[in-house]
Amino acid sequence: MKKIVSSLFLVLMVTFSFAQETMTFEANVINKNGDVLFIKENRVIVKEIKVDDKGAFKATFPIKEGLYQLFDGVEYAQLYLKNGYNLKMTLDGKMFDESIKFDGEGSKENNFLAKQAMEEQKYPYDQVLTMDEENFKKAVEEKRTTDNKKFEAAGLDVKLLEVLKKSAEMNLAGLTKYYNQISANKKLNNIQSPNFVYENHAGGKTSLESLKGKYVYIDVWATWCGPCRAEIPSLKTLEESMQGKNIEFVSISVDVEKDYEKWKDFVKDKSLGGTQLIADNNWSSDFIKAFGINSIPRFILIDPTGKVVDADAKRPSNPKLKEQLEGLLR
Repeated sequence: MKKIVSSLFLVLMVTFSFAQETMTFEANVINKNGDVLFIKENRVIVKEIKVDDKGAFKATFPIKEGLYQLFDGVEYAQLYLKNGYNLKMTLDGKMFDESIKFDGEGSKENNFLAKQAMEEQKYPYDQVLTMDEENFKKAVEEKRTTDNKKFEAAGLDVKLLEVLKKSAEMNLAGLTKYYNQISANKKLNNIQSPNFVYENHAGGKTSLESLKGKYVYIDVWATWCGPCRAEIPSLKTLEESMQGKNIEFVSISVDVEKDYEKWKDFVKDKSLGGTQLIADNNWSSDFIKAFGINSIPRFILIDPTGKVVDADAKRPSNPKLKEQLEGLLR
């Protein structure tokens, strides 16, 4: 009898131990964007969950406690996972952020993250970035206080609470850095632009001085920059719509010397239009430094007299840029 009891106790302990060292994730998804759900830590896929023959997603697996991203092939959501959780998610792929909901162990933390994501989308970041310095600082402090109160009142896992506070501080630091960059850029508006003399892909060299008499829309980019490449189709469309008008589209690559041939090939292979130049000293070029450029893509608009209209102009993918240019070129 003792042997039977001991064996049962051992089985229970092993089962309990296994349950604590793994978590279960189930998902009922309508209007699926794909047949696989990916759980990612930054860019690394840590788990693939394939849909079963009943149309459901389910898996049990060990996980390191922390924040992850759920990717359905189109959209992302943030998850907080740890062993011992038994999460059941429902989701409509067509209304991803609005519909995501969790039940089971760990649902409190993950429902909070889903709600927080929706609230962040509604926060008026664009409006805050237009405030004067005093009101901007007030807005940042108000957001810090509001977020921390919300985090504390939610009764979340202690580790998640710590992560959220740290993440919120990083977010505010990034917002402040961006605000300071915008403020610095505004100070460059309406001043005479510094000149450049850069190698032209078509041959010879081109200076900004030589383009006086035209508006000049400058795209500072590099072949390795994903967001830069993403703007190329919109830039091409914009260039085509502005043909025959008094504007020159100039792209300045900040590719380093070792990528010179890569730049040459890229411009040719992608049939890039406009005036294609490469900076003489990549990020350390005088023109690039004069505009305080430390991230790309960056766009600059200069008027026919050589004065800066906008040191941080709108992207080609922003419809307001075309409206602005059409207004100037009437």
